[in-house]
Amino acid sequence: MNTGRSQQFQVDLRGIVDLLSRHIYSGPRVFLRELMQNACDAITARAELHTAASRVATAWESSGIRITPLSERSDEFIVRDDGIGLTESEVTDLLATVGRSSKRDIFDLPRSDFLGQFGIGLLSCFMVAETIVIRSRSARGGDAVEWQGNADGTFTVRTIADDLPIGTSVHLRPRPGQRDLLSTPATVELAETFGEFLPLPVRVDLPGGGEQVTTRTPPFRAATTGIDEAARWAYGRDLLGQEPFDAIPLHVPGTDTVGTAYVLPYAPPPGARQATRVYLGRMLLSENADDILPDWAFFVRAVIDSTALSPTASREALVEDDALEHTRQELGAAIRRWVLDLGLTEPHRLAQFVSVHEVALKSLVRHDDELATFIVRWLSVETTHGRMRVGDLIGRFPHLRYVETVDEYRQIAGIADPRQPLVNGGYLFDAELVRLLPLVFDGVTVEHVDLAEELDRLDPPPLDDRARVLALEERASSALSAVGCTVAVRSLDAAEIPAVYLAGAEALRAIDRGRARSVGSPLWGSVMDRIDATAEKLRPASPESTSGGVRLCLNWQNSVVRSLLDIPDDLAFARTVHLLYVQALLAAQRPLSGEDRALMMGALHALVELSARPAT
Repeated sequence: MNTGRSQQFQVDLRGIVDLLSRHIYSGPRVFLRELMQNACDAITARAELHTAASRVATAWESSGIRITPLSERSDEFIVRDDGIGLTESEVTDLLATVGRSSKRDIFDLPRSDFLGQFGIGLLSCFMVAETIVIRSRSARGGDAVEWQGNADGTFTVRTIADDLPIGTSVHLRPRPGQRDLLSTPATVELAETFGEFLPLPVRVDLPGGGEQVTTRTPPFRAATTGIDEAARWAYGRDLLGQEPFDAIPLHVPGTDTVGTAYVLPYAPPPGARQATRVYLGRMLLSENADDILPDWAFFVRAVIDSTALSPTASREALVEDDALEHTRQELGAAIRRWVLDLGLTEPHRLAQFVSVHEVALKSLVRHDDELATFIVRWLSVETTHGRMRVGDLIGRFPHLRYVETVDEYRQIAGIADPRQPLVNGGYLFDAELVRLLPLVFDGVTVEHVDLAEELDRLDPPPLDDRARVLALEERASSALSAVGCTVAVRSLDAAEIPAVYLAGAEALRAIDRGRARSVGSPLWGSVMDRIDATAEKLRPASPESTSGGVRLCLNWQNSVVRSLLDIPDDLAFARTVHLLYVQALLAAQRPLSGEDRALMMGALHALVELSARPAT
């Protein structure tokens, strides 16, 4: 037996451990994943060596990976495998690998090279262990070898005469505060989390004797022959917390990627990204990778396994390369095909799916002409005739009128032609969806409705009443001068509506800035003043801009409006106009400013005083 001499690392090992915990790995839990990955790679290498050395390829069956956690009887954590093992020269190369002298070299360690992968996996163990001992015998022959590394930066290498079996065992002595992570409950939990679906058994020795196998067949591998559909759906229920709407098989032969995309039975929160559970060689890479599927596919939660995609040095993300981009495109195509097939074979289920994931589909059809040709008709939009499915809407009204914002819709809906529906394009993607319709359906036209043009479209009062109407407009505008509102009198089809509040987009922005100024600090107020001054310089000269773009449209067909002509008292007239103004504001769902509330309270006070007067 040869004794080894103590040697010194060329780097500060304590600094490397800090680098690992802060920049490469997300935390010390990954140490067991790295050790299991090293064991899997070693077993794979031995199987390849056995096949290459045999004239006739004969199967060599590994007994798998065995993990012995800390216990009351042993202060040593052990991971064993019967893989290819290490020779003395390979151990020497391994030391050169783990002793890299720069941060860049640590990050750039090759993950496809067996020794490089073994080395960086070994480094992860220093996050939980003060001492690491590797004992190994190579399937290529030679003496068994032992490597011992310590957290103080020293290590020894020696050959040993022990009759070790072919394979490798890694022995860890815990750092203070890390014993719980090397205990039996934590070991079982980590082995199941990272290696639940490994293609070889992982056994954890139990303190009272016996063992627990932590691996099972992956039920999400849809391309696997003889897959258990019941198990696949059960896995989806566990993943989503409820029954999936559907399970979409995924298969990308070019990168040997297989899996399942589970369609969410509920709409995800606004702004949510799809989260994919990713396995590489059946070892967990990430629970929530958000860059595997296209951005529009946030109505599914996918689980995939691949052997050809490349992990980063930390094994917690994928390298953004051509293989990943190809996989992303193919997975997106599989999800699109599912939607298309659903519409052709089960239209009733497509309607259910659309009702849950309408926003996602509206986003999708903007970029997918094939999908848009049939899915658009199942989508719905808000109109002045109620919420309608696009297919029904264009079937009855091939010419559609729409507005861009919710504020415009609320204002114009009150004066729009009741015979022709007005589409509210203010919700997410709805305006783009309406503009898309002529490209998808023959004979369909769309028209964007402008607030000023819609007001001009309304019929003015008869010529015989023109003089009285002009006087009414001037008198009512004077009553509302304090809130910067002008008055126009028009004939609306709905006689029950006395007045409609109309404000252009720029006017609404100015009102919102004024409201922000009133509740903010003096500094914030000065910022708002500068914005207003700039907006005033940029605003084109027009009648609407001169009046601030805010108008109250009085309905000449309404009896209350006509009665204004018979009010001689200026104060009573003004109070009545103030009430009509506030009522129109509330109907348009606009918040009241301080000036608006003052007008309302003044009008109500006058009304109360009038009611309290004794009858004459």
